[in-house]
Amino acid sequence: MNVLAQKNMKKKKSFREWIKTRKGQQAIIIITFTFIPLLLLFTFTYLPFGKMVEFSFFRMKYTGPRNFIGFKNYLDIFTREDTLNALKLSVYYLIGAIVQLVAALYFATMLSFKTRGGNFFKGAIFFPYLISGIAIGFIFKFFYTRGFVLDSVLQLLGFELENLPYWLKNTAINNWSLVFSSVWRYMGQNMVLFIGAIMSVDVEQYEAAKLDGANKMQQFKYIILPSIKTIVLLNLILAVTGSLSAFEPPYVITKGSNGTATYFVLMDQLAHEGVQKVGLASAMAVVLLFIILIITGFQKMGFKILFNEGDADNGKCKKTLIKSFTKGGK
Repeated sequence: MNVLAQKNMKKKKSFREWIKTRKGQQAIIIITFTFIPLLLLFTFTYLPFGKMVEFSFFRMKYTGPRNFIGFKNYLDIFTREDTLNALKLSVYYLIGAIVQLVAALYFATMLSFKTRGGNFFKGAIFFPYLISGIAIGFIFKFFYTRGFVLDSVLQLLGFELENLPYWLKNTAINNWSLVFSSVWRYMGQNMVLFIGAIMSVDVEQYEAAKLDGANKMQQFKYIILPSIKTIVLLNLILAVTGSLSAFEPPYVITKGSNGTATYFVLMDQLAHEGVQKVGLASAMAVVLLFIILIITGFQKMGFKILFNEGDADNGKCKKTLIKSFTKGGK
């Protein structure tokens, strides 16, 4: 028995010896690749977010004393005229985002099939997304400047310069001008996502739909759209989030002047200019987060109702749907 006990003692390895084994090395790699990302995520995401929530309950600057005021900053967001106007400006960008998604889906549907010059048009539409947002801001700043590119083109078409509006000063159209720059930049990104989703649809479904007499519109409605609903929902969430957090176009092109200060631009101005209302800006960021979460939840509910996911889960095949709808349309 003493001999067996001695052998077992010899077989037991110390921690230093175990580390050098294959299993020990694997364990170190797994722990390292798990711990370090979590540490970075906590340090640069959750910890700053927690501090921001804490700051939202104080009247404070970046330096100096802090005065606890409770929910006063949150009440100010819904009573101050500038914050309410900034929230209203999100409607402009939301409308632009919807137009952007519709146009991107249209071009994606057209370019997903054999189209003459399709690769050229894909590249041309996607190219603006590759340009830096700051660079695009400067491009459109000169594009809209009085007497520059847009005015010169319109004059060639027969318009008089005196009759043309100030695209960045006229409060009736300046926000629409900024929205157009955002649509121009991000439409290509949405189009590429839609094309990838459409290309993954089984070709046999289109062939079966043609045999059943479905036209192009019916194929889009009952094959393409239900098949890419996940990407549609993703793009819609990104579009709503982007419209609420629009920053680069108004910041670079107009500096938020003439009624173009969006929610993020105003947040930046309150936090970094003048009296530095860091607490109010932090409360604005928290409110924006909850608004995005609420809207995202309603979007998911709406998509479940719209696409009737319950019936899809019960195993209804798309070919049967196409047959029924084509027969009803004849």
